[in-house]
Amino acid sequence: MKLLFTDLDGTLLNNDSQVSDGTKAFLDDFLAAGNKLILSSGRPKDSVLEVKNNAGLTQNGILLICSNGTQVYDCDSRTTIMEKRLPLPYVSYLQEQAARYDLHIQTYREDAIVTPAEDREITFYRRRIHLPFIVSPNLTDALTEAPYKMLAISLDDFDKLESFRRSLADWAEGKIQTIYSSDIYLELFEHTAGKGNAVRFVCDHFGVPLSDAYAAGDADNDISMLEAAGCGIAMSNATDKVKQAADIVTELDNDKDGLAALMRKLL
Repeated sequence: MKLLFTDLDGTLLNNDSQVSDGTKAFLDDFLAAGNKLILSSGRPKDSVLEVKNNAGLTQNGILLICSNGTQVYDCDSRTTIMEKRLPLPYVSYLQEQAARYDLHIQTYREDAIVTPAEDREITFYRRRIHLPFIVSPNLTDALTEAPYKMLAISLDDFDKLESFRRSLADWAEGKIQTIYSSDIYLELFEHTAGKGNAVRFVCDHFGVPLSDAYAAGDADNDISMLEAAGCGIAMSNATDKVKQAADIVTELDNDKDGLAALMRKLL
C-alpha cells in the first residue's frame, strides 16, 4: 500500500481551484489499487471536505490533514484521529500582538471562521474558502474550545507580516510555529504540529513505512511534509525553497496535471 499526501492549492488543484478530469482519473486508479489518499492543507476541515466532495472523491481510503497538520480526519469513520490545538491564552496574545502591526488575524471554530471585522481581508479569503464567518472583535469571545490555528493576512505589505512574525520569535519558541502558506498568509499553530508530523502519524497509524509515502506541495508550509515522506515532490510552480527541499520536481505545473503525470511515472 502506498500513501499519497498532497497539498491542494497550487498542487492538486488547478488554477480554477478544481480537480481536473485528468487528475481525477489518476486518483481513481490510485485508490482502486488499494492505496490511500491524504488531502493535506492549511484549510480547515469543512473547506477540505468541500474540495473532496466537489471532485467526486467518494471512495474509501481518503483522509484529511487539515489546518497545517493540527487535525487528521478519517473520512471512512468520519472521526478525527489526531488533533493539536492552540490554547486560548495564545489566541488572545497573538491578537494583541497583531494589533500592534495593524494586521488582520483570524481563527476558526468547527463551524465558521472567526474574524475581528468584516474587512477586505476576510472578503478576499472567502473567495476561495467558502465558509461562514462570525465577527467578534475579541476573537476568544466567539470560541467555545481551543482552535486549531490562526491566520494573519496582509494583502499589500509582506514586510509588515514578516515584522510581526519576527517579533514573535522569542515568545513562540516551544509554543507555536509561524509558517507562510503564501506571501499574504502567515499560519500560526501549535509547535509540535505541522504537515510533516501529520505524515509520520498517518504512516504509523496504518503501519506503512515512510519509504512508501509520497508527499507533494508548492509552498513553505509543505516543506516539512516533503522532508518527512520517502519521496518529496515539488510542483514546477513551487517556490525555490520548496524545490530545494524536494526529492523530485514535476515537469508540468498544477494547471497541467503535473502531479498526476509524475505519479503515474513513479508508480
